[in-house]
Amino acid sequence: MLKTNQIISLLLIFIPISIVAEYGHWGATIIFITAALAIIPLAAWMGTATEEIAVVLGPNLGGLMNATFGNATELIIGFVALKAGLVEVVKASITGSIIGNLLLVMGLAMFLGGLRFKEQEFPPVVARLNASAMTLAVIAILVPTAVDVTSSGIEESTMQTLSGAVALVLIIVYILTLLFSMKTHSYLYDVGLAENEVEPGTGEEISGEPHHQINLKLWIVVLLVATIMVAVESELLVGTLEEATESLGLTALFTGVILVPIIGNAAEHATAVTVAMKNKMDLSVSVAVGSSLQIALFVAPVLVLAGLVLNQPMDLDFNPFELIAVAVSVAIANSVSSDGRSDWLEGVLLLAAYMVLGIAFFFHPVML
Repeated sequence: MLKTNQIISLLLIFIPISIVAEYGHWGATIIFITAALAIIPLAAWMGTATEEIAVVLGPNLGGLMNATFGNATELIIGFVALKAGLVEVVKASITGSIIGNLLLVMGLAMFLGGLRFKEQEFPPVVARLNASAMTLAVIAILVPTAVDVTSSGIEESTMQTLSGAVALVLIIVYILTLLFSMKTHSYLYDVGLAENEVEPGTGEEISGEPHHQINLKLWIVVLLVATIMVAVESELLVGTLEEATESLGLTALFTGVILVPIIGNAAEHATAVTVAMKNKMDLSVSVAVGSSLQIALFVAPVLVLAGLVLNQPMDLDFNPFELIAVAVSVAIANSVSSDGRSDWLEGVLLLAAYMVLGIAFFFHPVML
């Protein structure tokens, strides 16, 4: 029976297929689909390489590297889309990554894990801390949007300056959360045993195997090659996104909120669900919620600052419906996880919320 990492690695075949499709002019839809499938295994290899290098660097530098490169795929796709002027798609992908991790990933993990183990537990203190940080992220998105809604004719440059200032605050908070989780209160985030028993980026157990010698140079090369190829495939994905989604009958909003985050996070999603099915819900919640926090406190602010550099109108003034979706996702995720335990029904509640929002985004006519 094929393991998760083997199934994901099989998708590498779509790298040459997508390139041939581009130069063979096979059509935007085929290029879009093959590029999307190619990004999934590349993201997994980036995650694996990052984990292996982090082991060599030690707990502090390694933890910092994991935190920095944890959502590198989404960041690369965001940069490429921003460069192409698809600002609304970038904003939608930020929204989608947050709600996808909180509702889809955590929902699947709680549902499938709950079917096997009835009830699972994770540190409630960490859950409450993450809830507070996610609430801050909602406020950070709410304020610029509220300023726009409650004022008349606010200039685009003013909104970008406001968003840039908020972005700097969020990055500072993100750095402080890293200091808190890796240094001053690292004992609260003690999921090291679970991590050592799971192969990075795959969710496959490696406990019981002899400790292997890590080839640092090899994994650095793997990380560089995977990063370059993700950038190449992102160019193909973004370059055909508008034409392909139109031919598939999808809106740019739905594509950005639902499809793009799933593509960039597929390998990480598989890890969170797999470890939950092995009764390691603490690690699963750490992956799902941690990824949402990184998107909200690091990726989104970095893309805002990148918009200033690239002269693109990227700000934190989101579509009001996107803001509602994020607020609802954070509220229900906080409610479900606050007691430090989970079961299959709570997983169903999160998945149902994701489905309702997904249906709403599908029928949402236009971006405001």
